Amino acid sequence: MTKIKFGTDGWRAAIGEDFTFHNVRRCARAVAEYLEETGAAARGVVVCHDRRFASEYFARACVEVLAAHDIRSFTPPEAVPTQVGSFFTRELGAGAGIVITASHNPWTDNGFKVKADTGGAAAPEMLTAIEATMDRHPEDELPPRRDYDDAVAAGLVEMFDPYPRFRDQLASIVDIERIRAADRRVLVEPLYGSGAGWFTRLLEGGKLTIRELHTERNPYFGGVNPEPIRPNIDAWLEEIPSWGAGIGIAFDGDADRVGMATEQGVFVNQLQVYGLLYWYLLDVRGQIGPAVYTVTTTSMVPRLAEIYGTQAYETGVGFKFVGPKMTETNAVIGGEESGGFGFGMHIPERDGLASGLFLLDLWLAKGKQASEVLAELQALAGPSYYDRIDIRFAREGYDAVKRSTLARLENEAPEQLAGVGVARRVALDTGDGFKFYRDDGSWLLIRFSGTEALLRVYGEARSPADLDALLAEGRRIAAAGAPG
Repeated sequence: MTKIKFGTDGWRAAIGEDFTFHNVRRCARAVAEYLEETGAAARGVVVCHDRRFASEYFARACVEVLAAHDIRSFTPPEAVPTQVGSFFTRELGAGAGIVITASHNPWTDNGFKVKADTGGAAAPEMLTAIEATMDRHPEDELPPRRDYDDAVAAGLVEMFDPYPRFRDQLASIVDIERIRAADRRVLVEPLYGSGAGWFTRLLEGGKLTIRELHTERNPYFGGVNPEPIRPNIDAWLEEIPSWGAGIGIAFDGDADRVGMATEQGVFVNQLQVYGLLYWYLLDVRGQIGPAVYTVTTTSMVPRLAEIYGTQAYETGVGFKFVGPKMTETNAVIGGEESGGFGFGMHIPERDGLASGLFLLDLWLAKGKQASEVLAELQALAGPSYYDRIDIRFAREGYDAVKRSTLARLENEAPEQLAGVGVARRVALDTGDGFKFYRDDGSWLLIRFSGTEALLRVYGEARSPADLDALLAEGRRIAAAGAPG
C-alpha cells in the first residue's frame, strides 16, 4: 500500500505503481473531508487536468468522490494550464482546487495538486491537515464514489469554458494589443503540454507572426521530460534563428513554467529569466515592490531590490512557501529556480502564460534584440551564470542515500568549493538539502527531490568556468554518497 505524502508541489508518482485510481480517490476523499471539517464544502471544488496519460479519467474519479460527499465540482471540458485551475478556484469562490498533473516530471508519472481559495498553491498547513485526514482511514479502504452521470444529473458537476475569462484576466495585466500589433516573429514551444494553442489564440489577428511547435497531445512528450530546459528544447532552439524569430518562449507540460531564448537560439536560463521579469516590473512598469525568491534561485533578485530601494525575501522551495509569502509581503513577483513565476497583480501562483507575455512586453518596450535586453540586465545586476544537474537514483534505496548524504553534509561541511572558501552553510527549511555560499557571493546548493528519486545540484557563479568547477564539486559530493 502507499503512504501518500505531499511534496513541494503536490503528490506525484509513477502511473500504475503508486499513482492509481484508488490512491487518487483517497486524495480526493481527504480534500472532501477537509472541506467538510472547515465548513467550506458548500463552496465546491474546481477540478482540472493536464494532457498526461489518463489525466481526464483521474480527474473524473475525483469528481465522483466529491459527489459522494455532495460536493459540487467545477470542471473545464478539456486540459488546461495548472494556473487556470488556480485562478478559477479564487474566481468561482471554491473551497479548494484539484489539478491532475505531474508538471515537468517524466511521462511515466502523474500527480495530484491542491489549490487554495486564494488562487495559489495550498500552504503547508492546509496540506498537513489534508494528509492527517487521509491518515485516519486504512490505506486499503475504498473511498465512497457516486457515478459520474448520476452526479451530473444531480447538478453536482458544472462544466465551464475557462478561456474567455482567463483571456480577460491576462489582458488586464499586460497590453496584449501592443504585442499583437508588433511586426515581429515569435516561436513558441509548448512541449506537447496543456499550454499548446494558448499563445496563438491570445496573440493572433495582428501584425505579430506567431508559430507553435509540438501542439498535438502526446502523453510520451516526444521522449523528453516536458521541462523547458536543455536538452529537452534543443529542436526549438535550432529553429528560432532558422525561422527568423526575434525571441522564443517555451512552456512546461502544464504551462505554469516558462522558458526563453534569444534571437540567436541561445537559451536564457531560469535565473536570468527571473532577473528579466523582476527588472521589467521595476523598470518598465514602475512597480517598485518586494520580490519573493526561493533558496535555489538567483542572487540578482536581492541585488535588483537593493538597486530600486525595495526588499527581497527568501523562502523554501515550492510555491506552497512562495505564494503565502507573496501575500504576506505584498510582493510584486515571486519565483523559483524551475522557471515558475507568480505576480502580485495576478495570482500568487506560477503562470507561464503571464510570464511569457511579460517577457514579450519587455522585449518590445526596450526596442532591442532579445540578446541585447539580456546584456543590459547583466550590466545592471551583475553577471550570473547558472546551471543545474540532476543525478538519478533507483527508487529502491533512495531514502537511504538521502539520509546518509544529508548526515555527512551536516557533520562534515566543506570548507572550500573549487578553491574558494565557503562563507556559510544554510540548511534548507524543508530538511532535504544544504546551500553553501562562497566568499565571492557565488553558491552551490544540493537538494534531494521530494517527488522523484533524484538529487539536484544547483550552482550560480560569475563566470562559466567557475560554474563548471562548482557543479563538478557537487557531482563529487553526490558520488561520495552513492552506493558502491
